[in-house]
Parts: sequence; C-alpha cells; structure tokens
Amino acid sequence: MPKIDNSKPTTFDIPGVRFTPIASPSRGSSETGIWRACLEPGQDGVLHHMTREEIFVVTSGEGRVRIDGQSEVLRPGDAYAVPAFTDFQLECVGDAPFEVMVFCRSAAAESSAPSRPSCRPGASDQRAHARPTPMRASR
Repeated sequence: MPKIDNSKPTTFDIPGVRFTPIASPSRGSSETGIWRACLEPGQDGVLHHMTREEIFVVTSGEGRVRIDGQSEVLRPGDAYAVPAFTDFQLECVGDAPFEVMVFCRSAAAESSAPSRPSCRPGASDQRAHARPTPMRASR
C-alpha cells in the first residue's frame, strides 16, 4: 500500500456523525478502510448496519453503543466489534466530542439504515446468528 497523505483531509457527514477518511480503496488501500468518526456532545448517530464486520476504537470522549437492545458505555482505549448485518447506533454522552477510529473491510461493504435496508439476501438469517463482541482495554 502506498503512503496515504492525510495532511488535507476531506470530511463527510452522516446525520449526527462527521467522518474523515484515513485509508480506503479509493485512497490507496486494497481492501480495508479506516475512518475517524466524531460525534459532538448530545449527538446521536443514525441506527444502521454494515454488510461487513466493523470495529471501532475509542480515541477520545465518552460514548455509548446501542446494539441488540443493550447499551454499553465506551471510553478511550475501548474497542467494539459489530458483526455484519447487526443494527447499531453510536451516541456521544459526555461533555466533549466522542471520537472513534473505524475499521472495516471496504471491498463491497455497504451501510444500510432502516429506511434504506440492504438488499443482500439472507441478511436477517445472518443477523440472528451474529453477536456483538465488546473488547476492553486493560487499565
């Protein structure tokens, strides 16, 4: 993979979240994407799922992930693995912005919200067998 110059990053917004691409196939990687995601205090991301596993690592602030009817508080150093086709939502719950690094195999990955469900066959069957995997940093 070539060096990816992030000195002049572009950003894009999805309701409640600002994303800054770090690496992706459109920027030089072959399969994996890395994005910085930032939620401002009081902001909630949109409920959605990915067609590939997504892992995020908290870099600053305090947030919450809502997934499978449960809620987990996330702090710097915590990581969370969300299985493909599992609906989840991130929220900023502290007084400072909540920032995470997001890792996902980009090749053919898609994001889908309830108003725009993914068109991949068998998504509901896959969701029934997938379980989220919280990972805690040692303190």
